[in-house]
Amino acid sequence: MSDGTLRLLLPRFLRRFPADLAAIVLLVLATGIATLAPIVSETPLRIVLGLVFVLFAPGYAFIAALFPERGPSVEEASTTDSETGERSIANPDEAEQEAATDARTGLTERADPRRDGSIDGIERVALSFGLSIAITPLIGLVLNFTPFGIRLVPIVLSIGGFTLLASAVAALRRQELPTEERFRVPYRTWAGAARAELFAPETRLDAVLNVVLVVSLLLAVSSVGYAVLVPKSGESFSEFYLLTENESGALVADDYPQNFTVGQSQPLVVGIGNHEHEQVEYSVVAELQRVSIQNNSTTVRESRTLNRFSRTIPANESANWTHDVTPTMTGERLRLTYLLYRGSPPANPTVENAYRETHLWVNVSS
Repeated sequence: MSDGTLRLLLPRFLRRFPADLAAIVLLVLATGIATLAPIVSETPLRIVLGLVFVLFAPGYAFIAALFPERGPSVEEASTTDSETGERSIANPDEAEQEAATDARTGLTERADPRRDGSIDGIERVALSFGLSIAITPLIGLVLNFTPFGIRLVPIVLSIGGFTLLASAVAALRRQELPTEERFRVPYRTWAGAARAELFAPETRLDAVLNVVLVVSLLLAVSSVGYAVLVPKSGESFSEFYLLTENESGALVADDYPQNFTVGQSQPLVVGIGNHEHEQVEYSVVAELQRVSIQNNSTTVRESRTLNRFSRTIPANESANWTHDVTPTMTGERLRLTYLLYRGSPPANPTVENAYRETHLWVNVSS
């Protein structure tokens, strides 16, 4: 089945939608899926699509909305320049007479097929990158003054929404122009020129340069792929901390409860920050311990397990949850200890075999 037959199967409004803008719309949708979907978001596809999405798509859609008309091609510009040069060299007086005649009759536009106010393909691509670099920070600046803030989901939705809106405006503006004046990406021309240049070089030097170009591109793609698939891990660690809630409802590392009563609960917030560069399943064991300290040596004389809980945390994310501390024994200077483990805890959890440990000194009365 040919491409034309497949195109006829699409709805009418999709058939009339420009192919380059349709590719931008598909890029926005694919980036949203690769960024927000649970499984796909952990693959390198998220980085590859995200770079194109941020650095090219919004600028291209904006430029397409500003310049819907077809710009001058390289062949048109070179042909016009060569014809003008040949006429000038062959008969300078005749060239001057033609220019004067065009000026009197208002036909100066006929001598230059380039369209005023339009841009060519190279300028369009360059401006797409430049405007994308300008538009993306501006969207982030606007988000910074909204309740949403600069977070992943608001950024993806904002840039994607801007790109889709600009693409729709660009498609409408192109429809208002005559068919021959609309901008189209010359895919077949570029493909034919690339095929002729690679597989039918005019000289041996061109063939050697083509081989060098292909090898360089393969090395560049391989280097980027290796950098994405095998990133430098850097330092790996986990944060483990205790927080309390102040009068305004904010979590702070201050004003911890010190006096408890047996059987009565007081809340503490346990927090874990995963900087291990991979998803980790953590386990926490909360114990109330009676200890003795002699010669800088701490001995646990009695221990009561208060609670055990686990949580799976993705890489570079944090999680907090509230633990209602309910003491089951009394005493002065008891140690409320929280032990953190990667994976399941051992049968006899201690400070020595824990991955991380944090504690509070509390007094429990009856």
